[in-house]
Amino acid sequence: QVQLVEAGGGLVQAGGSLRLSCAASGRTFSSYSMGWFRQAPGKEREFVAAASGTGIIKYYADSVKGRFTISRDNAKKTVYLLMNSLKPEDTAVYYCAAESGAIAAIPDAYDYWGQGTQVTVSS
Repeated sequence: QVQLVEAGGGLVQAGGSLRLSCAASGRTFSSYSMGWFRQAPGKEREFVAAASGTGIIKYYADSVKGRFTISRDNAKKTVYLLMNSLKPEDTAVYYCAAESGAIAAIPDAYDYWGQGTQVTVSS
């Protein structure tokens, strides 16, 4: 069982930055691929970024490529999402998720989810 707790959301102006964190419980954090997803009101949950267990392999959605960076610290059992050059369309609830298989970009592949953290970008 893995429990995930996100933090770091908030209100920021367009062009600003935020860093989200997701702390995990459990002994085998490094064996899980970790992903970040987001969901805006009235929209489906969408993939943002993912990292393999070692953190070497990373995937990004085209909409955030070059602006967002996913990283993980396995010693601290934490995954991060650094978000730069934020845009109003980045406004959403951001969720981290863990899956025991290979790195993936679809929500159904993930076994565990955090409660989400709100990110609001004002224009």
